[in-house]
Order: sequence, then structure tokens, then C-alpha cells
Amino acid sequence: MTHAPRTARRRTRPAALLAALALALTGCGAQVAKEPAPAGDRAAGQHPVTVTNCGTRTTYPRVPRRVVTNDVGITEIMFALGLEDRMAGYVMPDDKGDLTKVPWKAAYDKVPWLSKKAITKEIALDAKADLVFAGWNYGFGEGSGVTPASLKKLGIDAYVLTESCHNGTGAGARGVMPPLEALYTDLAALGKLFGVEDRAQALIRTYQKQVADAADRAPAHRPTVFLYDDGRDKPLTAGRYAGPHDIITKAGGDHVMKDLQDSWTTVGWETVVARDPEVIVINNYGDTSAAQKKAFLTSYAPLAGVSAIKHHRIYVMDYAELVESPRNPTAVSDLARYLRGVRSA
Repeated sequence: MTHAPRTARRRTRPAALLAALALALTGCGAQVAKEPAPAGDRAAGQHPVTVTNCGTRTTYPRVPRRVVTNDVGITEIMFALGLEDRMAGYVMPDDKGDLTKVPWKAAYDKVPWLSKKAITKEIALDAKADLVFAGWNYGFGEGSGVTPASLKKLGIDAYVLTESCHNGTGAGARGVMPPLEALYTDLAALGKLFGVEDRAQALIRTYQKQVADAADRAPAHRPTVFLYDDGRDKPLTAGRYAGPHDIITKAGGDHVMKDLQDSWTTVGWETVVARDPEVIVINNYGDTSAAQKKAFLTSYAPLAGVSAIKHHRIYVMDYAELVESPRNPTAVSDLARYLRGVRSA
């Protein structure tokens, strides 16, 4: 799939300020205060820094100062860490919803939107990027020629979104850990890389509590849930290593595609019919609107007998809630409220 998390950004500052940093955790899960950002002299003095990224120990010689991110979830990870001042720009299509109504509006206004198409080596070079933060099939890809290895030849470092890591179980299969753990892993690694560990750990604690609170209120009856991304002949959906798996599970649902050892992948409609989900979650993004996706699902004859269709249980979520991003914890809470109202058919 050529869809999922798309870009990122950041900022930094001296050590003395970091100790007094006041965290303001708000909005979609949490957001840190915009004041004193990180890195600066403190982070510079700690480098080189080595972190494990997708199973590979990677050493960064200095604090990145001109990061280019790819996609909305990745970009907002940088924003949540308060690192927009460390960004040269972001790349993402303009189908990611209303970005003026998110906690990071000021950051979006500040950081250049470099392209609404695919990220390229030329974009990174023109932006004088010193690091590209993207994911496999979320910006990086052998087909496009944009890979950590190809960027390294240009003197540009890379960080790979953990949700997208190749897992080695099949050609192109992605995902190496539970999705929310992937988010926490990236926050911790980036916190170390940019010298904002305290900020990163505060976010992680806040997100973990928000998710735990939602899980504690899970319904006794766990409705079965199918995630529909797009596709007519074959639906694109989420396996156990994509964000929706954790969101559905922690919200009190039973993810019907939890046995798929991949992140985002396609299945056959016959599999969906056989598993008879009680709820279908629509991923709202792209050229096909949520209303159009719903119209297709409710009119597609093979699905007529599926419980979710018969009982009109179709729930819409925004793309940025379903890919790895700081919006995931709030997405868990919101879906949990909906699932608590679903009764066994």
C-alpha cells in the first residue's frame, strides 16, 4: 500500500531550559508546550547518539536541524515532541482532513508544506535536509529509489517509522511490534535523538494512561470489528501490526483480521463475509469520501448478510487517527464510547 503515515517536524534548545520545561498535554492524546524546545547545546554535547530503528542500531553524528517528514502521522509525532523548529518541511497529500482544527495548527502554519505528491530525493536535497523521517511504503520504497541507503549516499540520515518496519514473515510484510508500542518506541528514540527525553517520556505516560482508562471501560461484549480502508475488488485493511489493531482491541473490540501478520494489506471479500463483523470502521481519506465508501459497502451484494451492514453499524475515523500518530490514544477513547453502545445481535 502507498498509504499511511506521511511526515514530521521538530525543534530544540539549551539544557538549562529543558529542566524547567512545563508540559502542556492537550488535544489528541497530548501535546507539549510550545515554549522552550530542546536540543541545542545540550543535545549537541551528547552526540553522536545511537538508537535502534527497525532492529538496526543507527548512529546519528549530530542533532538533525533540517528534518523532512513524510505523511501526517509522522509529522505530528514531531509536532507533539515540540520539534517544529528542527524541520525543513513536510510532504503529504492534501486528503488528510482539516489541519486547522488540530492541536498542532500553529506548527502546520510554521513549517513549509514541500509537496502534495510523493517524497523524492530531489525534494530532500532542495530542502537541504539532514534527516528524512518516513516509513516503508510511507515514503521509503525500493521502487521509488528513496531509501535510507540511497539518502545516506547523499549525506542525508534517515529514521524509519516503526509501524512500517519489515517483519521478515513475508515479502514486503511490515510490522515488528504492537502498534501503540511502535508509537512509544518512536517517541522514546526521537526524544533521545533530539535531546527531549523528558518530553517524550511525559507524552508516553499520558498516552498510556489514556489508553488504559479506555480499556478499563471496555464493554463486556467485545463486538467484532473490520477496518475498511478502500478498494472495490479487494479491500485494503489492517493486520495486527497496523494502528487499527491496537485501537480496536484497546477500545473493547475484537479485530477480525488480527491473524494477519502484516500492517496494511489486502484480503478477499469472502474472508470479510466469513468473519461477519458486527462493526465496520471506515478509514476516511483519499479521493473516495467516507460517504462514498459507506454507500459502496451498503450496496455491495456480497456484504448484505454481514451483521455490520444489516444493523447499520458503520463508524468513520480519520486517517490520522488510524496510522501511527499522537492521535491514536484519543482514537481509542472515541471508538470505545461507540463500541459500548453495540449490543450482540
